[in-house]
Amino acid sequence: MKKATLFLPVIIIFLCSLFIWWSINIKPVSDKESLETFIITRGSSVTLIGKKLKEKGFVKNSLAFKFYVQLTGKQQKIQAGEYRLSSSWNLFKIVDQFVKGPEEIWVTIPEGLRREEVSERFIKSLGKNSQDAKNFSNEFINLTKDKEGFLFPDTYLFPQMASASAVVNKLTRTFENKVDSKLLTEINKSSFSLKEVITVASLIERETRSDSEKALVAGIIYRRLQAEWPLQIDAAVQYAVSTKKCTQNFKDCDWWTILTKEDIQINSAFNTYKNTGLPPQPISNPGISSINAAIYPETSPYWFYLHDSKGEIHYAKTIEEHNANIVNYLK
Repeated sequence: MKKATLFLPVIIIFLCSLFIWWSINIKPVSDKESLETFIITRGSSVTLIGKKLKEKGFVKNSLAFKFYVQLTGKQQKIQAGEYRLSSSWNLFKIVDQFVKGPEEIWVTIPEGLRREEVSERFIKSLGKNSQDAKNFSNEFINLTKDKEGFLFPDTYLFPQMASASAVVNKLTRTFENKVDSKLLTEINKSSFSLKEVITVASLIERETRSDSEKALVAGIIYRRLQAEWPLQIDAAVQYAVSTKKCTQNFKDCDWWTILTKEDIQINSAFNTYKNTGLPPQPISNPGISSINAAIYPETSPYWFYLHDSKGEIHYAKTIEEHNANIVNYLK
């Protein structure tokens, strides 16, 4: 009984201290009403978000932020993206703003997608409804008719209501920034145009599994071009096949389907088994590592390559070696 009596004042003091601490730290940091940008990156923990809010001057205490969102279960509702916050807002209003969702959303476009796939990525990430999705897709496909290969894959911030034209403009501007004057100078020194180099890069992007392979595969492609051999690149035939099959239904199309013997016989300028030279345009949108490989290829004695079931690449100098690799690694 005496112990309980002794602990009661301690508990009261603790609770009063906690109340005072809480009352202070939920208040606005300042009376400055202007809105400023705050970005939550993908994968950010509540602890990291609270730390950044404190550093940027939006909350007084990061622990108070963490305590509140976890206590209320709102941590699961906080999305990555760009927000507009004010240091004149109290802690509750800032969290409410997070729960409402960001003004701009992160959209990641992986390397090696066709423009139709890029369009679908944006539709899904931006949460377009069915009618908006259809309008966006139609506009995007029309605007990118001659831009395959030049829609740079990256992670972007876009408002949910972003138009197709705004998206296309940003992707192409990013390409122009990445393929800078130094790279363009190197391309101009070669016997290939920018479009041809990006076409090679798009083939490399679909044909390789790791960056370490890319320059060597690029060298094989150029070696075959110089010798006027057919490139025999499956990805280019896949592009031709899916273009023929998927013109009406982008959403459910398997753009990179496994080829059949019949597919290899398709009559198309993209059929690199039937035709020599490069396809008429890029078949995907390559990243900077594939573009660099296309500009700086590695010379080797190899004419052939293939990937085994584990994704490991095997090169060959002769058709006999290549056929042996097929038997050893693919059958």
